[in-house]
Amino acid sequence: MRGEIKLTARDAMIRLLRYAVEQQASDLHLIVGVPPIIRVHGELFTVPSDKLNAEQVRALCSSLLNEKQLSEFERNGYLCVGLTHPELGYFRITLYRHRGNMEAAIRIGRQYLMSLEETGLPEIVKELTRKSTGLVLIVGPTGSGKTTTMYAMIDFINRERRCKIVTVEDPVEYFHENRLSVIVQQEVGTDVPSFSQALIQILRQDPDVICIGEMRDLETIATALLAAETGHLVIATLHTGRAAETINRIIDVFPPYQQQQVRVQLAAVLEGIICQRLLPRIDKPGRVLAYEILLATPAIRSMIREGKPEAMINNVIEMSRSEGMVLLENCLKELYEQGIISYDVALAHAENPARIRD
Repeated sequence: MRGEIKLTARDAMIRLLRYAVEQQASDLHLIVGVPPIIRVHGELFTVPSDKLNAEQVRALCSSLLNEKQLSEFERNGYLCVGLTHPELGYFRITLYRHRGNMEAAIRIGRQYLMSLEETGLPEIVKELTRKSTGLVLIVGPTGSGKTTTMYAMIDFINRERRCKIVTVEDPVEYFHENRLSVIVQQEVGTDVPSFSQALIQILRQDPDVICIGEMRDLETIATALLAAETGHLVIATLHTGRAAETINRIIDVFPPYQQQQVRVQLAAVLEGIICQRLLPRIDKPGRVLAYEILLATPAIRSMIREGKPEAMINNVIEMSRSEGMVLLENCLKELYEQGIISYDVALAHAENPARIRD
């Protein structure tokens, strides 16, 4: 990260964005009292520059807005907008107030698509992506690569079969080109008011594949289950820790009197759960994907209907390696034994550390 950056309004802002793109950053932060900050491979680094004062941050942020957007920020104290630069690509700009000052968190759009092979996920994920109906969930904490996997799955379908793919995202981080498929990408706040309302509209748009950037609430989850039940392939992300935990998380969203019905519905439509972590490497700079794969075999479907505990589902995952299932601890142990991650990192991400020590 070399080369001093001089900050002067619009030109300086574009130079900052260009710098962030060149450094392969995922985010750029403009905060009063510190130099600009970028996030690379999950870690924060300061840009080689002087500290920003309130006036400089405001000038940089304002240079990206039109009068209407600036007025909206002044009125609400918060603004989230998209910006497309002809050379640098797409940016999602979130403006907020901090101690009365304007500050910004800028998400940098993806410059290229990662293939399923490049993600490091096993071949069984391709088979999940080839399903014509059902529900495939990509889960994990924030920053675990869920959107990268979803985009890789979209691209895989786009190159392999003729169908209509409709996505609802917040924000859209990469715009796909139509290849064999036709892709419609809708952004919350720009094209649609919410995930749940978007899904109701999408069902009337003759989709074959529906991709949901995040299942946040009961309405979105209920509509996603309905879509999977009525002949669509639904690929969605969810903020949960483990595959087995995800099942209970979905069911617990619903009121008690509906939960048994939802168990039966989920058992019928679920095809698989991909659980992800991005972990720091020790063999070279960057991060590596650790994963857990649950497949909806007859045994898993039965356990979902009967409300079996997570530990029992994990045991089935452990015993079903030959069918393509992967327990997270086994993946962590393998990465450690290959010298890709440290022993401490493997232990820190294992719910059952004994599986790593054995």
